[in-house]
Amino acid sequence: MPEPLSTRQTGAVLRLCLERPALHNAFDADLIGRLTDALAAAADDARIRVVVLEGAGASFSAGADLNWMRGMAAASEAANRDDALALARLMRTLDELPKPTIARVHGAAFGGGVGLVACCDIAIGVPEAKFGLTESRLGLLPAVISPYVVAAIGPRQARRWFATAEVFDAAQALRIGLLHAVVEADALDAAVERQVSLLLKAGPLAAAAAKSLVRDVLAGGDRDALDAANATLIAKLRVSPEGQEGLSAFLDKRPARWTS
Repeated sequence: MPEPLSTRQTGAVLRLCLERPALHNAFDADLIGRLTDALAAAADDARIRVVVLEGAGASFSAGADLNWMRGMAAASEAANRDDALALARLMRTLDELPKPTIARVHGAAFGGGVGLVACCDIAIGVPEAKFGLTESRLGLLPAVISPYVVAAIGPRQARRWFATAEVFDAAQALRIGLLHAVVEADALDAAVERQVSLLLKAGPLAAAAAKSLVRDVLAGGDRDALDAANATLIAKLRVSPEGQEGLSAFLDKRPARWTS
């Protein structure tokens, strides 16, 4: 039986590909576990600087596997809670991964597939891509992925799409902030590679800290404490070997060492 997830590393770039094309890359417990483990391994691998997430076949990901859902419907509430927590771990691992992430959305993304897109730092899709938070049609809600989808599209949009389960296109996904860019299918790989190239020019530590900085700012709290934390962060980066190299390279009008 084919593996449900493939990994391919080229230099500093890791590509994770969902490999269940016959099922539109729908999740089951095995795929969730494997993807979580692959992301955790990438977090600890200093050689990896960018992660690209994609799907095989016609779709990015159709969300939950119907056979898996049928089995969970017959399971206990406790078993369902444990199962949902496994998906929550996947989403948080992707969202907090200390590497920049790119979603390459070449086809449909539904339910948990939308969650994966929302968790990635950069999301690029094609005009033909379709999106849907369709859980309410089943009497359910996209509860586990909601923190990441709401962060991506905002509460007002989330209230609409969570309730209606309406399918929307790539142009709408772009308007509401789920996608950063929409390009023709024959330009998708080039658009992804352009973002990879930009990310590889950034300092590895700075790129890794970027999402945690945004998360801390959004968390709010005491303004003085936030100012102090941000001042500490920039001071730490300025005196670090990476910061010293970046500033020196800029002043010397040469590429930083990490770009080679």
